[in-house]
Amino acid sequence: MNERIKRDIEHLIERGILEHQTLGDAFYEVCKRQGERIAVVDDIQSLSFAQLWRECNRIAALFHEEGLRKGDNVLLQIPNSVEYVKVLFGLFLLGARPVLMLPDHSDVELVSVGELVRPKAIITVEEELGIRYGERAKRVAEKVSGIEKIFLDREAEYAVSINRPCRRIMLPFDAHQPKPYDIALFLLSGGTTGTPKVIPRIHAAYLLNARLSSKRCEVTEKSVYLAALSTSHDYPLSCPGLIGTLLAGGKCVLSKTASPEEGMEWIRREDVTFTQLVPVVAAAWVDAMQGEDQKEIPKLRHMEIGAAKLEWDLAVKLQEMFQCKVIQGYGLGEGITCFTKMDDPDEVAFQTQGTPVSSEDQIRIVDENGKEVARGEVGEVWEKGPYTFYGYYRAPERNRNLFSEDGFLKTGDKGMITTEGNLVILGRVREQINRAGENVIPEEIESFIRRWKYCKEVAVIGVDDAELGEAICAVIVKEEKEENLEDLRAFLSTLKIARYKYPDRLVYVEKLPYVNVGKVDKKELKKMIVGEKKQ
Repeated sequence: MNERIKRDIEHLIERGILEHQTLGDAFYEVCKRQGERIAVVDDIQSLSFAQLWRECNRIAALFHEEGLRKGDNVLLQIPNSVEYVKVLFGLFLLGARPVLMLPDHSDVELVSVGELVRPKAIITVEEELGIRYGERAKRVAEKVSGIEKIFLDREAEYAVSINRPCRRIMLPFDAHQPKPYDIALFLLSGGTTGTPKVIPRIHAAYLLNARLSSKRCEVTEKSVYLAALSTSHDYPLSCPGLIGTLLAGGKCVLSKTASPEEGMEWIRREDVTFTQLVPVVAAAWVDAMQGEDQKEIPKLRHMEIGAAKLEWDLAVKLQEMFQCKVIQGYGLGEGITCFTKMDDPDEVAFQTQGTPVSSEDQIRIVDENGKEVARGEVGEVWEKGPYTFYGYYRAPERNRNLFSEDGFLKTGDKGMITTEGNLVILGRVREQINRAGENVIPEEIESFIRRWKYCKEVAVIGVDDAELGEAICAVIVKEEKEENLEDLRAFLSTLKIARYKYPDRLVYVEKLPYVNVGKVDKKELKKMIVGEKKQ
C-alpha cells in the first residue's frame, strides 16, 4: 500500500467523509441486522442474510485453508449467481483481491490480465450457458506463471470445489484482516490496447460509492434489485447495484442474462422494484413487450439507465411501459458516479446525467489546453473526489499524465455542465466504440485483424446501429480475394478474444483515406462506408 494513499484515506476517515470500515465490516453489520430476511436469489437457490454471512465465512475459511492470504490477487470469472456473491464477499473478508473478469472475456483477456496482476488462483464455474469456463481456466493457468490453484463450483481433478466442507467454518478475525485503506478488488476498464488497464478500488472508498449511490437512488431494505447486467461491471456492482442494495438491506435477484423474457419473469416472481440497464438492452425490453396488454407488464419503482446515450423516445416508452421513474447516470470504474434524482423533471432525467453523488466530488470541464470553460461550453470532463482511484495498477506510464497537477482525473469523456449544474456526456475525446454498453478500442481490434492472412490494411470504426447503439465495422483494403464476415469471425475465434469484440460489419474499399501524417482519416472513412452493402 502506497503510504500517501494510506494517509489520504485516513485523513478522509478523520474528516468523517469515509467510514472506518471495510466492505466486509459493513456486510457483517447488515447481515447481523437483517438476519432471516432474504438477501440473494438466483434460479437455483435463495439465501437469507444470516445464511449468506455463514456461507461467505465458510468460503473465506476454505480459501485460507487452501493457501490464499490477504493481499493475494485472484482472477474471478463467475456469471451472475448466488455463488458469485458468496465468493466475492468471502474474498472481501479474507482480504484476497478479486480481479473481476467479465463472463465474455476469453483466453486472451485472462492471460493478458493475469500476466499483469500475477494471480495466485483462478475462481470460476465449470460451465455456464454453454461456455466451458473450467477448461478455459486450465489453459490460462498453463500460460500464466504463479497460478497455484483453480477453484470451481464442483469437484474436478484439476480444481478445488468452493462448495467443499471446510474444517473451520469461520475465518478468525485478527490483525491480518484487511483495513479500510487496503485494496478490495480490481475492475477492468472497457477496451484495452496491449496491456490492460486494471483499476484498484479501496475498501472505504468503494463503500462510500455504493452507499451514496443507494442514497441518491432511494434504495432501502424494501428494495428488490434485478441484476440483469454482469455484476463484474462497476455500474451493476456498486452504483448502487449488488453491493449498494445488499448494504442497504435490500434483496438482490441475480439473472443469468439480460433477456427481456428472463427479466420479466424475475420482476413478476420477486416483485422487483428496480433494475439497471444500458439503452440497447432497455430498447430490447421495450420491443419485446410491444403489443402486450399494459396490465400484464410488471411495474417497477424506477429504472436506471447508463453507459451510453439515452434517446428521449426510449425514456418515454420505458416510463410508460413499466410505470416507473427513469434515472439516468454516468460513472467511471476509476471514480466519479453521477445520477439524476427521483424528483427531477423529465427534461433533466432524459437529457442529462445528473450531478455527483458526493458533495465532495468536483467536476471541471476543460478545453484542449486544460483551461476551464464556462457552463454550457463543451470540453473534456475532469473530476476528483473521495472515492476516485489513484491510478492504474502497475502502469506508471499510463498514470504519468492521467491526473492534472492539482489532482483532477482526466476522464477522456466529452461533456458540458448545464446552467442548472447537471452534467451532460456527449461522447469521447479519444476514439472508442460503445457496442451494446461495452467499450471497445478500435486499435485493439485492428491489431487482431492484421494477423488474418487476407488482410494487409484495415481500419475499424463505429457506425450507428439501431440494436447495438454502435456497431463495429471493419474496413479492409481489397485484395485478390474477398472473404466474408463469417470467415473473419471464424479467424478471430481462433485467437480466443471476447466475442463482443468481433466486427458486426465488414466492408471492402479500394484504399483507405489518410491525413497527411500517415494516419487513417476515420471521419472521412465513415462518410465513405455509410450506405455500403453489409457483407
